[in-house]
Formats: sequence, structure tokens, C-alpha cells
Amino acid sequence: MNEYRTVDAKRPWSALIAYSRAVRRGAVIEVGGTSATSPEGEVLFPNDAYAQTKYVLDVMMSAIQELGGSAHDVVRTRAFLTNVDDWQGVGRAHGEMFALIKPASTFVEVSRLLLPGLVVELEATAICLDSER
Repeated sequence: MNEYRTVDAKRPWSALIAYSRAVRRGAVIEVGGTSATSPEGEVLFPNDAYAQTKYVLDVMMSAIQELGGSAHDVVRTRAFLTNVDDWQGVGRAHGEMFALIKPASTFVEVSRLLLPGLVVELEATAICLDSER
């Protein structure tokens, strides 16, 4: 399975930037930077790191599942925070999703994200070894 499959991000800026929420090539799924925004581009849960992370993880998992993967296939996550002091809220939501999986993870502070009120953006990598999916 070497076909190239994508999941559309369905955000107002998707066409301008020309990106996908997630891409699968072979066994690898890459989920691009995902933030807590509505399909209309509104910030959800402004300045709430825990709620934004919960929402983002759900969006990311939906994309991974659409491409035939599951949470158990996630091998790496990256979190970009506008304030590293919010790490516990992000970490709590991450831990709730991945408690049994424990993917390699990185938390990095950045100066800002795409829209005011966004405090976290996540990326993920999944490897699906079951070629039937």
C-alpha cells in the first residue's frame, strides 16, 4: 500500500496554505499541526490549554481513523505551547488519550500560534503495521 491518501483539514485557510489535516503513505500517517478551531475558523475554548488539547486530540484521532489507523498506532506527538507553564493541562489531556500507549512526545514553547486565543497546537505520527487497514 504505497498510495497517497489525505484527510482535508476543512478550515478557511486550507486552500490558501494547500495542506491536509493528515496524510498516509504506506504504513505512515502524519497529522499536521492541529489547533482548536471550528470549521469556520473560530477559536474554540480560548486560552484553555486542557480543553483545546482534548478537542485537538479528538480531531487528530478522527483523521488517523479515517486513514485506517488507531490510537495504538501513534508513535510520536509534538505539542507547541504559547506558554510552557500550560504543560500540565496539555499533559493531562494527552495522558488521558495515550495512557496505555505512551508515544514519544515533545513539548515546545513557541512565541504565538495562528490566531489569538490559541494556546496549543499538536502534530502526530502513526505507523500502521497492519497493511490490511
